[in-house]
Amino acid sequence: MQTHEIRERFTQHFVNAGHTAVPSASLILDDPNLLFVNAGMVPFKPYFLGQQTPPFETATSIQKCVRTLDIEEVGITTRHNTFFQMAGNFSFGNYFKEGAIKHAWSLLTNSVEDGGYGFDPERLWVTVYLDDDEAADIWHKQIGIPAERIQRLGMADNYWSMGVPGPCGPCSEIYYDRGPEHGKDGGPEADDNRYLEIWNLVFMQNERGEGIGKDNFEILGPLPKQNIDTGMGVERIACLLQGVDNVYETDLLRPVIDTAEKLTGATYGSNDQDNIRFRVIADHSRTGMMLILDGVTPGNEGRGYILRRLLRRIIRSARLLGAQGATMEAFMNTIMDTMTPSYPEIADSRERILAVAVNEEKAFLNTLESGTKLFEDAAAEAKSAGKTTIAGDEAFTLHDTYGFPIDLTLEMAAEAGLKVDEEGFHSLMAEQKARAKADSQAKKHGHADLTIYREWVDQNPTEFVGYDNLEAEARVLGLISGGEKKTTVGQGDEVEVILDVTPMYAEAGGQLGDRGLIRAVGALLNVTDVQKIGKKLWVHKAVVQEGQLGLEAVTASVDKQWRHAARQAHTGTHLIHAALRQVLGPTAVQAGSMNKPGYLRFDFNYTEALTPEQLHQIEQITNQAVDNDWAVNTFETTLAEAKAMGAMALFGENYGNEVRLVEIGGPFSMELCGGTHVAHSSQIGPVAVLGESSVGSGVRRIEAYSGLDSFSYLSKERALAAGLAASLKAPSEELPDRIAALTEKLKAAEKEVERMRRAQLVAQSLKYVESAQDVNGFHVIAVQLPAGIEAGELRGIATEMRGQIANKDAVIVLGAESAGKAPYIVAATKSAIARGVKSGDLVKLIGQYVDGRGGGKPDMAQGAGSNIAGLQAGFEAVKKELESL
Repeated sequence: MQTHEIRERFTQHFVNAGHTAVPSASLILDDPNLLFVNAGMVPFKPYFLGQQTPPFETATSIQKCVRTLDIEEVGITTRHNTFFQMAGNFSFGNYFKEGAIKHAWSLLTNSVEDGGYGFDPERLWVTVYLDDDEAADIWHKQIGIPAERIQRLGMADNYWSMGVPGPCGPCSEIYYDRGPEHGKDGGPEADDNRYLEIWNLVFMQNERGEGIGKDNFEILGPLPKQNIDTGMGVERIACLLQGVDNVYETDLLRPVIDTAEKLTGATYGSNDQDNIRFRVIADHSRTGMMLILDGVTPGNEGRGYILRRLLRRIIRSARLLGAQGATMEAFMNTIMDTMTPSYPEIADSRERILAVAVNEEKAFLNTLESGTKLFEDAAAEAKSAGKTTIAGDEAFTLHDTYGFPIDLTLEMAAEAGLKVDEEGFHSLMAEQKARAKADSQAKKHGHADLTIYREWVDQNPTEFVGYDNLEAEARVLGLISGGEKKTTVGQGDEVEVILDVTPMYAEAGGQLGDRGLIRAVGALLNVTDVQKIGKKLWVHKAVVQEGQLGLEAVTASVDKQWRHAARQAHTGTHLIHAALRQVLGPTAVQAGSMNKPGYLRFDFNYTEALTPEQLHQIEQITNQAVDNDWAVNTFETTLAEAKAMGAMALFGENYGNEVRLVEIGGPFSMELCGGTHVAHSSQIGPVAVLGESSVGSGVRRIEAYSGLDSFSYLSKERALAAGLAASLKAPSEELPDRIAALTEKLKAAEKEVERMRRAQLVAQSLKYVESAQDVNGFHVIAVQLPAGIEAGELRGIATEMRGQIANKDAVIVLGAESAGKAPYIVAATKSAIARGVKSGDLVKLIGQYVDGRGGGKPDMAQGAGSNIAGLQAGFEAVKKELESL
């Protein structure tokens, strides 16, 4: 049974049982505790936490999940995956233990002809929590499982919570006996390799308190309602129904391994080390592809860093298996082919996914060259020092800075006849992980407490009338000040006002919330921001300017100038997006935006800086759309119909079945958007593109002004150009050529000054050579040069001096003061090195006196410190060291 059919059978089973089918949420949710969705219940957290009332009593979903805590462990075993699909059914106060158990059992054991999976009931075992007699009785008396196949386990195994205070409860896990060839008898408690867990039924009935770990917390008491949260591992079910040993042999991942065999010439199954590399390629290709699908791009922190690590581990593993050239395109195409039946949206993003992954491969291959050079330097220094081991800190630098995993460094070291201080490396890795774990633990309690808003979210969602009206009569439903509900607020109070009707737009889709006023009899409030809670409730953040306000009738009005300029900027963002795709192609898609009155910025996925010509094209196409005076049409439609019409949607955004479509100029621009817009494109006014920049790996940003702000900017630019033209006595159209000519003259003058300066330094170096001291038979030049000489110049002077006395046992020690620092250098001739001089050691010695660090090779090494006054003492220490040789 193929994986996509396993998914379909699960969904249909629960839909037939009256559950609402909920689509998988994006892997990226606005949650302070999570980089990625890591469990099937995560999208339902507001319901389990009591922050919102669910719109259904029962639901089912197949949620895509990513867990990346143990990336380094992937491939070592066949059970660990970074991406997995969690099929689940949920009950919010409807059925409880009996219903959950019966639903799961019938799907697992019903025949394939009847819509089930057809598992042999005799091979299924279950575990329950220690004192959960109720669940044990249901399994034994109602389902008919013999008592000897029901095992009781403790809190660490069979008690679930989210790891933070909140809902929790005992659980019951279902296991499949894979047979004696996979391990010993005795059920799950004896061997969890033979007895494979396939489904976990969580009976969410209690509230937990503070604590750390799976079993170190207090049970505070029962929840108001008993809930069900279950999770069935789609990949594990696929292994069993496809008759394969592990997930890497299933229809989703085995094709990637086959592709890797073709590209590398290696064979899966030939040895353990290669097997790990094949599994890394298969697992990370799928996870990386799914992350890119949901809008993640490679970067140096957060989600982007995780994606970068995954992609680079693929590249490295392929090279270690024998691949010579690029491999990413082949891996990505293969995994997209296997996953598209389950996720049809992959087809629409195929070109973009390939572009992101392939560009990261190109970048890393360049990085590999830099890292390889660093490794070769470290290996050469170790050999010249008579060492057989590369230091752990150097291996860690290769890993942390250049993305070299330890196994790649180990292999390169072995080829060079060296070993690596693995203990030192792993010690540094452990320190890094401890810091990351502490940081993660510190963030775990970051749940925003939204329960204060719940009664309004549930009963009185705000009616937004601001698309058509800038003023509305409303009633105050609630007041919150200082984190507490109030019945009245007075002058000077900062307050959150909840209205039943509002014309004010709440911040969303990159558009800032409206500004405006709330008036009542004898009261005036200045609204400074509007935010949404639970997508249903508008919260007006305001300051009471006059009088007192209670739960009464009011008039809410939008600042007309603010709204007009905000609409100009927001609609201008749509035009910029459309123009950008015309110039750069369909892979340049939105990665974020922000617009406020008169200003907009637009982030998009793209791996190269834009040329001036491309920016000019984007600006020209945008303003041509403004001049076309197209009607801006907005209408409600279904998500399916909007996508069929070609509407653009944002990654990571969860849309309902009904969506709002904004169309400008027919096919020119068609996007799903809930923002406010002008009625005709001409009302945007001129759009002035300020420029573009990088905001992260693979993400660029365009900034622009709109409306009167654009006019003001262009007016200032014109005045500046006129001033330059007057100063240079040239027409404005000749300014670029005249400025370019002046710049070239300046550069030539600077080069001449630099040449003369260097010539003086070289001439001066001859005097220093003549004044060299004899120290234990060494020709020693130790000089603090004039202030202002930089590290690069020191190197040139030292090289020049060494060349003049290359036939002697000479050591050159130079230092200077530059920008508040003390750069220094040590250089040695070949004969001095033969007598035991190591420039790198001498540089480290100087560092003790100038509070600095440095290093290098025996013939030349450099460093820099912060204590300039210590240079002379450092020079004397070098002389004493030479006397001891």
